[in-house]
Formats: sequence, structure tokens, C-alpha cells
Amino acid sequence: MADDKRIVNTHQYEAWNGYEGRHWAAHQSRYDALNDPANAPLLDAARIRDTDTVLDIGCGNGRLTRLAARTAHRAVGVDLSAPMLERARETAAAEHLTNVTHLQADAQVHPFEPASFDVALSRFGVMFFADPVAAFANIGHALRPGGRLAFVCPQPLTAMDQSVIFAAVAGHVTLPDFSEQQETGPAAFADPARTTHVLGAAGFDGIAVEPLEVVQRWGTDATDAATFLFGWGPMRHWLRDATPDSVADAHRAATAAFHTYATHDGVHLTARYWLVTATWPGLDTPHGT
Repeated sequence: MADDKRIVNTHQYEAWNGYEGRHWAAHQSRYDALNDPANAPLLDAARIRDTDTVLDIGCGNGRLTRLAARTAHRAVGVDLSAPMLERARETAAAEHLTNVTHLQADAQVHPFEPASFDVALSRFGVMFFADPVAAFANIGHALRPGGRLAFVCPQPLTAMDQSVIFAAVAGHVTLPDFSEQQETGPAAFADPARTTHVLGAAGFDGIAVEPLEVVQRWGTDATDAATFLFGWGPMRHWLRDATPDSVADAHRAATAAFHTYATHDGVHLTARYWLVTATWPGLDTPHGT
């Protein structure tokens, strides 16, 4: 399966092949530890069988792809990021998984073989589509009739402990207004009504959006957690025009805020997600009903 250079989501392509992708690849285990609490609920919802072929959208460093492959007949991870896919391929080889492949492509437009997958899943990889209806329709056509879609995406930032950290940072530097509805970005599907509308318009049926609450480990201590946060791509982007003194003040404020959540075994914040499931219509099901 060759990489596909047809890209419509150019902004995300540049980000995930630039600093953002390199940071995720370089801190593979750190990001996995942060996001792993969502894995088991997501995989349970996907109901993967040993005969299934699975498509992992926005697979990144490939953690979810590899977990799916341990049950599935075959798993394919697709992502825009060359640095992360390199790590995904290396890790799959190190784990001796021979039923995993990875593809650099834009899932919104990639010509997947029609009806070639039983399950499509994603862990925080579907919020960045330039045209989400077109993207999910393209993914749907890659599913066999009755194929299953399952993904997790964030609830509004205000529902999470992270909001306390960002509020502390915002006392010293300018951050985006996280309460605004996003067309693309981490909060693109924070509103379940929009999620249901997009998936329905793309052709999916049986759409369900359920709340999921997990605890994330952000670091060994408050200083470690703040340093990691300030190396994160979006944070670097938001602070690009801030003065060094303001950034230093914001970093100290974040460290103090993280300290509130510190325990003897690390810094733990509660995160709240949506667990979304849907079905691609079967042969005897009217499309879009």
C-alpha cells in the first residue's frame, strides 16, 4: 500500500510534518501514556473480531493500530505525518506485528478500495478534517455494508481539568477563546449535535454519542507536566508572539496550577471525551436512514 500525496488538508499536513509531528514522534511513549486511558473503551465499542480488517484514521505513532491488530485479521493505520508514521512502522516491527501496515495519506480524499474494511476507528484523529462530511463519506465508502465506525474526541475544554491549567497560562499570555465552536481542531466535535449531523450527512446510521471520563497522567511532577505542555505544538504556536518574560510567567503559572493535581505517583487530570459509534448502511438498509 503506497503512500498517497493527494492532500487537501494542507495546513494540517504542514503541521504534522513539521514541529508538531516531530514532537509527537520524539515523545511517543509520553503521548501514548497520556491518551492510553481511552483505548479500552474505544476498542470495546469497535467490537473488533479476528476476521475483521480495521482502518485507523489519524493513527499517529500507531498505538491504537497495533492494539487493534492484536485482535483483527489486519489493521491499516493512515496519517498525514511522515515522522509519526516512521515511529509507527518501527514500533510495529519491534513488536513483531506482521498484520499491520501504515499509509501516509489524507483520509478525506484517499481512494481507499471500496468496501474493504469492516471497522474504522480513531483516537483523536478525526477532528482536523477540512471537510468532515466529505471525509466521513470517503471513510464510509471504504467500509463494507454494515461496517462499524468508532472514535473518541474531546468534550469542550471547559469540561476538563485542563481548563484550569489554560486559565492560569491565559493570565499572562493571549490564548484562543476555547468556548468558540471550531470547524476544525480539537473541539470540532465537542457538540454532539454537530457530530450527529456530520455523520448523518456523510451517510452513517445508528449514530450514538456517549460521554467518557478518564484520568490522564501529565507528568511525574508539576514541573515535568508544565515543561511537556509548553513543548506541545499548539502551545508553541499560541505563544509565538509573546515576550520571553510573559512566557516565563505563564510557565510558572502552569507549574503552580499543575501542582494542584500532583500526587505521589504523578500529575493526574480528569479528561472528558465523547465516544462516538455509527454504522455504514447494509445492503438492505436505505442509505442515510
